Amino acid sequence: MKIAVLDDYFDTLRTLPCFSKLSGHDVIVWTDHVKDTDWLVDRLIDTDALVLFRERTKIGAELLDRLPKLKLISQRSVYPHVDLEACTRNGILLCSNIHADTPSYAAAELTFGLILAAMRDIPNQMASLKAGTWQTGVGHTLRGKTLGIWSYGRIGKTVAGYASAFGMKVQVWGGEESSAAAVADGFSRSASREDFFQSSDIVSLHIRLKPKTRGIVTREDLARMKPTSLLVNTSRAGLICKGDLLEAMNSGRPGMAAIDVFEEEPITDPNDPLLALPNVIATPHIGYVTRDEYELQFSDIFDQIVTYENGNPTNMINRDVMNSMRQRGS
Repeated sequence: MKIAVLDDYFDTLRTLPCFSKLSGHDVIVWTDHVKDTDWLVDRLIDTDALVLFRERTKIGAELLDRLPKLKLISQRSVYPHVDLEACTRNGILLCSNIHADTPSYAAAELTFGLILAAMRDIPNQMASLKAGTWQTGVGHTLRGKTLGIWSYGRIGKTVAGYASAFGMKVQVWGGEESSAAAVADGFSRSASREDFFQSSDIVSLHIRLKPKTRGIVTREDLARMKPTSLLVNTSRAGLICKGDLLEAMNSGRPGMAAIDVFEEEPITDPNDPLLALPNVIATPHIGYVTRDEYELQFSDIFDQIVTYENGNPTNMINRDVMNSMRQRGS
């Protein structure tokens, strides 16, 4: 098969052990990021199987309708960037291991790294030292602080464990099932949504972005946070109503934010208003960007290609496509 990989910025996949699973196939790896549909069509016109790096490129109907040879999209996790209806209409099978019960240690570690960096003001302290001005301000100790986690899933649970090791109090908010799991693990469930935001020194978001969760965190929620508190978002920017985080940071509640995700990615404007704020620290969506995590994720992604080639595809999202192919072949 002709296989195309999009957005492998540092040409990492070829260096991973799991890449050998594609041996014998004609594989092309693109290391730049292209948004223009015409350019993408030109690159993918002869592609049989497309490999995606999470949501780096939007795969919409305008593109899919112009790729007659494409039969498989293989990726991992959720797929808000893929037009599922257009896939099905064009006979393109989407395979994606949702890994709902698998911890993402890379994302959890970055989350806690951002918490430490923000609470101890590490970026500004580093900049001050390099500028020859020694210390610049006073940070906050984590021990005894309250970390609010919304919600207690595969990443939130891991972050809660890290927080416990630092002597923090952990409270959760979210669905009944995840909250019950947190209570069973010895953590507390906040009495109300209002109390969750008011009483947490740090709020960390670990919610899957779906149509019903888009904009789930409102400006009223943010306004309830303490002027000394920190909001952390390593999940998805769309969980917060568009523009509300910038407004909240300018109003002083919460007092700090640490973010790894943005409404439009990649961000290449150094004058982005959110990035320009002194009380915001940010990273360029690197929560899952480690060699170890890549090996785990792309091992699954390449397995999906192998099983498709063998006629037994796994992790099918639009199963009707495969059923139709089998009926036509029978």
